[in-house]
Amino acid sequence: MQSATTSRTSLWAGRIISGLIALSMTFDGGMKVLKAKAAVEGTVKLGFSENVLVPLGIVALLSTALYVFPRTSTLGAILLTGFLGGATATNVRTQPQFTLFPVVLGVLAWLGLYLRDPSLRKLIPLRASES
Repeated sequence: MQSATTSRTSLWAGRIISGLIALSMTFDGGMKVLKAKAAVEGTVKLGFSENVLVPLGIVALLSTALYVFPRTSTLGAILLTGFLGGATATNVRTQPQFTLFPVVLGVLAWLGLYLRDPSLRKLIPLRASES
């Protein structure tokens, strides 16, 4: 009975964490695709040309969509990791005080997936099996 409760709790914790990541990345990607003033100014301030904004937004949105669907969630997590790795590198170069934010998002993306996907937990066990 205890393992069923833990499993259900892990599933919902993973869904909530993954949902927060999906909301954050959808907001970020949407702002880029719509060329919101803040997104344009921020991108230019970071040293990128304004014309990379929409492609970056599309990559963020597609990676997030893949992350949300169970059949493609691992691929989505890998792509989000790459996207957030680029954000981390950019922040290290231009805004070191914000370096931790994309790292935390990446860790939470994998934590959410780990908690909601039993096959990932089987592939990467955090503790030895009891049998």
